[in-house]
Amino acid sequence: MKISQLSLYLYLLIFAACATYQSKVAESRKELKNGQLQEALTHLKPLAETPSDDQLVYLLDYGTALQIAGKFKESNENFAKADKLIELNDYHSVSKIAMATLGSEEMVQYKGESYEKILINVYSALNYLMLNQFDEAMVEVRRVNDKINKIRQEGRKNYELNPFAHYLGGLIYESDGKYDDAYISYSDSYKLDSANPFLPEDLIRSAKKSKRTDDYSSWKNEFPQVTENPDWYDKNKGELVVLIQQGWGPEKHFSPVDQRWPKLYAVPSLTSETKMIISGVGERRSKMVYNVEKVVIKTLDDDVGWMIARKIGATAAKAVAADQIRQKNELAGFLAAIAMRVSDRADLRQWSTLPKDFQIARTWLPAGQYTLTLQGLNGSGFPTPDLLENIKFSVRPGHKTFLSWRSLR
Repeated sequence: MKISQLSLYLYLLIFAACATYQSKVAESRKELKNGQLQEALTHLKPLAETPSDDQLVYLLDYGTALQIAGKFKESNENFAKADKLIELNDYHSVSKIAMATLGSEEMVQYKGESYEKILINVYSALNYLMLNQFDEAMVEVRRVNDKINKIRQEGRKNYELNPFAHYLGGLIYESDGKYDDAYISYSDSYKLDSANPFLPEDLIRSAKKSKRTDDYSSWKNEFPQVTENPDWYDKNKGELVVLIQQGWGPEKHFSPVDQRWPKLYAVPSLTSETKMIISGVGERRSKMVYNVEKVVIKTLDDDVGWMIARKIGATAAKAVAADQIRQKNELAGFLAAIAMRVSDRADLRQWSTLPKDFQIARTWLPAGQYTLTLQGLNGSGFPTPDLLENIKFSVRPGHKTFLSWRSLR
């Protein structure tokens, strides 16, 4: 047996024994859930900074962890690196495709799912909002639109186009007094997902403010249950909008039936909604505006056909490769077949720190200074350990005040 052949077998066998992406980030996720933010950052930082086929997905998880820790500027620096890496890695080298065919999909650069690519800019926009850099946040929203147009041309499904990205754009536009742009963004969000419970009010309000008389009348007829709030048009009032990332998205692991296939497992959460308490004013409950878990699961389900076709081709290629080696050396061919079979496993890479869903709690307030408490609630309405107290914020007339919170339990 030639040394090159032996090296290939040993490489494949060693790879098969290597830790998966999920096992490498499991400790960091656990630390985030326990509030050990610095420890999680310490573990993720070297992985995100080291060039590798997995660097993109490490950057995504590290960027999210930085946002959770309130390091919004550093978070955006990592998301910018991730966005650039997607452009650079929008290809696979011939040699790595060959290795992936004989081994595993994990042997090629991680390119990111369509919904992940869009969420990079959504997260960047959220960071800019927390930094009070609204112009920069709008730049990220425009980049989302560019990506969506590209993904549409690739024939991807509507559920991947992220109605939340459009919705966030509408909120930012409206806060900046660009009511026509806000109306267009709200309308685009509604076309993708009409279930957002805030959209009926947003569409009516933005249509009226943008002087789209016909659209205003049309939405009023479509949503007769909506009563217009005088606060919407009161120039002395502003709106508090709390953007909540709730829980954890599903984790990707090997199927218990066959390790060649991935399976998504829902991550249970103690908290299902958030109660927003404003001192001296009252309270509001959060409502879900984007179900990340549903999108992640649907994406994997829709990719099954492609995965099956690729596995069939890879299996045939492995059989041919092993047979060619066996013709020259019986033992080598036998070992090659075993090595390639053992190394054939599902690619478990994913943006693993995404939330289960995005929720929003909001209310209109007179201009002034306020104190806020956010309390997690379980499915029965009882408090959970998720708690953020005594947050000071101010409301400006005619503007929206944005706050961000991640519920981790």
